[in-house]
Amino acid sequence: MRSRTLGQGLVTSAIGLGCMGMTQPRGGGADESESIRTIRRALDLGVTLIDTADTYGPHTNEVIVGKAIAGRRSEVVLATKFGIVKDAQGRRSVDGRPEYVRRCCDASLARLGIDHIDLYYQHRIASDVPVEETWGAMSELVAAGKVRYLGISEASAATVRRAHAVHPVAASQNEYSLFTREPESELMPTLRELGIGLVPYSPLGKGLLSGAIGADATFDTKDSRAINPRYQGDNIGRNVAAIEPLRELARAKDLTVAQLALAWLLRQGPDVVPIPGTRSVSRLEENAAAVAVELTGEDVARIGALLPPGIAAGDRRAAEPMVNAGA
Repeated sequence: MRSRTLGQGLVTSAIGLGCMGMTQPRGGGADESESIRTIRRALDLGVTLIDTADTYGPHTNEVIVGKAIAGRRSEVVLATKFGIVKDAQGRRSVDGRPEYVRRCCDASLARLGIDHIDLYYQHRIASDVPVEETWGAMSELVAAGKVRYLGISEASAATVRRAHAVHPVAASQNEYSLFTREPESELMPTLRELGIGLVPYSPLGKGLLSGAIGADATFDTKDSRAINPRYQGDNIGRNVAAIEPLRELARAKDLTVAQLALAWLLRQGPDVVPIPGTRSVSRLEENAAAVAVELTGEDVARIGALLPPGIAAGDRRAAEPMVNAGA
């Protein structure tokens, strides 16, 4: 496993592990023992960046991650998040109040069974609380030794600048893949100007770039893709067809489609650390192997041309039913 540096000195593995699906699975029930095995296998492979959030579950995801890393804390770069609040009916809102930030951090530390968080993200931006107030509280957590580095998620370039002016941002977590190229236009240049790393989530397009989904796929009502526009109506067939050239290129290189898609993403810069999510050991091993894939500049350009910006049919996600969500 190779390493990369996010922001001002946070060294991680070149690829991480997203844990959301371990408690919010795309269909079927979550298996805690399988999830723990996968996290521990990730550490065996040198995958150090383990990503969770207090809203996953909610709360149960952090508990599972805490169990998995018990006794192996020194091997882990632990990232978690605050800011998305779910009520009893599952409706979501955003909270960025300083007192909420402090309370969330202490609760996450307790659930994870650790004394500090390596990378603490503001999960979403609250429109009713200036980002400067939220980041003032986050910077206090760093000063108190509860957090090492700070991150931000799904924020605009302008909001990232405002947060960075309060305290250095180490990483911005955004959806980014061959099917979601929007960060390239404004966000990525801003991150590089400020020395901030990019942590792409859903780097395999919520499964479309895994190569394992067919045009006739159907999804359980518990599966978020059941309401995702890219999986609706004619969109899923168009999207599956769009990756066929990538599938052919992967076969020619004796790779899986997922490995080729991740290898392309890794070549977008040494400051890019994708976090493909899985609770399967076999998928984890497949994804981690992408770090060793050598692509030429010609390969990178060809792949990008096969799936150019805007090729995906349908919006990347259903409208989020959240209040107080800003930019």
